[in-house]
Amino acid sequence: MKHGKKYVEAAKLINRAQQYETAEAISLVKKSATAKFDETVEVHIRTGCDGRHADQQIRGAVVLPHGTGKTVKVLVFAKGTKLDEAQAAGADFVGGEELIPKIQNEGWLDFDVVVATPDMMGVVGRLGKVLGPKGLMPNPKAGTVTMDVTKAINDIKAGKIEYRLDKANIIHCPVGKASFTEEQLEQNFTALMDAIAKAKPATVKGQYLKSITLATTMGPGVKVVSNKY
Repeated sequence: MKHGKKYVEAAKLINRAQQYETAEAISLVKKSATAKFDETVEVHIRTGCDGRHADQQIRGAVVLPHGTGKTVKVLVFAKGTKLDEAQAAGADFVGGEELIPKIQNEGWLDFDVVVATPDMMGVVGRLGKVLGPKGLMPNPKAGTVTMDVTKAINDIKAGKIEYRLDKANIIHCPVGKASFTEEQLEQNFTALMDAIAKAKPATVKGQYLKSITLATTMGPGVKVVSNKY
């Protein structure tokens, strides 16, 4: 893969073989963000888990102190008074059964997070094939299946993100934007890493977090010291 001049220049700042302390890694990542748009800063964590075993799955959510820098659109599946509650809390879209064909047949996916009350999961379950692969299926562990829709919406709008293992046992999460200060990025990164450290499955053998890499959308990766977690 051929990289542009800016990427090549940015990559020269980084020693690929070295693991950097968090503060230095964040400083390098910010310096290497050279795109014309405000790049997202992402963390990629390679774990020692084996996601094929249910007891080694990692899934949860954490509220980043400074949010993600992205405006998040929330869709809430609810009925009765919960519909009004969701609207009052600032949900972008609310509804029930009538939204199923719109998503299934028209391919409408103009939302980032789906929240559902438990009594709507029978309806939402019919969207499993559409929402599942996109990581949009509501889940009790992530706090997106709940009767407290106000809290769920407030947390999401405040910067709550979900973390989970992918098929390669890697966790990918945004921790802010390149325009954030180094302190904001470091506090977001620490909040995420603390949550993931606490989520360590008891059955994991050997090293839990094998590598931690920070990178912007278009920039090179910077390895972070991983033996602290």
